[in-house]
Amino acid sequence: MALGKVEICGVNTSKLPVLKNEEKQALFEKIEQGDMQAREEYIRGNLRLVLSVIKRFSQSNENVDDLFQIGCIGLIKAIDNFDSSLDVKFSTYAVPMIIGEIRRFLRDSSNPIRVSRSLKDTAYKAIYAKENLTKKNLREPTIMEISEEIGIPKEDIVYALDAIQNPMSLYEPVYTEGGDTLYVMDQISDKKCKEDNWVENISLSEAMKRLDERENEIINLRFFEGKTQMEVAEYIGISQAQVSRLEKNALRTMKKYLAF
Repeated sequence: MALGKVEICGVNTSKLPVLKNEEKQALFEKIEQGDMQAREEYIRGNLRLVLSVIKRFSQSNENVDDLFQIGCIGLIKAIDNFDSSLDVKFSTYAVPMIIGEIRRFLRDSSNPIRVSRSLKDTAYKAIYAKENLTKKNLREPTIMEISEEIGIPKEDIVYALDAIQNPMSLYEPVYTEGGDTLYVMDQISDKKCKEDNWVENISLSEAMKRLDERENEIINLRFFEGKTQMEVAEYIGISQAQVSRLEKNALRTMKKYLAF
């Protein structure tokens, strides 16, 4: 892995800007108001953070351009989910997100089936465009919208995204909190157990009575109507970060009740 490269993915790393704390705060205020230009500036102003993280993976055999692109996806996710009202530095929040994204990539790329560089590039462009369009339009874009955004035929995008996917294990962790892990197999419906659903429904109904009005509304929208956190945020008029925090608190409350 050639970490001595000056240019990575067409970006001259020696000329990356360094944002002052005041500039970061001002930009984030604009981002929270939906300013996409401020978001792009904030991303560029934090690319050095991605560079510092990928140095931790210097022993990897992966191409540095690939790691940088994946790290940028982690950075974007951190920006879109960061709650500036909390007393936490952005870098403290972003670094684990970037590391997690890269580790997932390295784990998945261990598949013996190798994917060509051109397919990877198409897939990364599509993922990046999807993140941007989701943030801009407050909904997930269609393949056609992604195609128009990056100027690549939709068939090529579907093929590229499919190429970088690996079969998922039933024991793939989906969510972890307080030492309890939810796996893929836990989310698969078992028709043999449908007769027990009425018991589960009663228990869930009672657990939801322990929530306040807003938490109850969020759980309903998220898990009964199938809305994304971003859709819920738009619907009730708060930030996605606030939705995430309230959702976690509500699930924690329900979990405590259901544990008894």
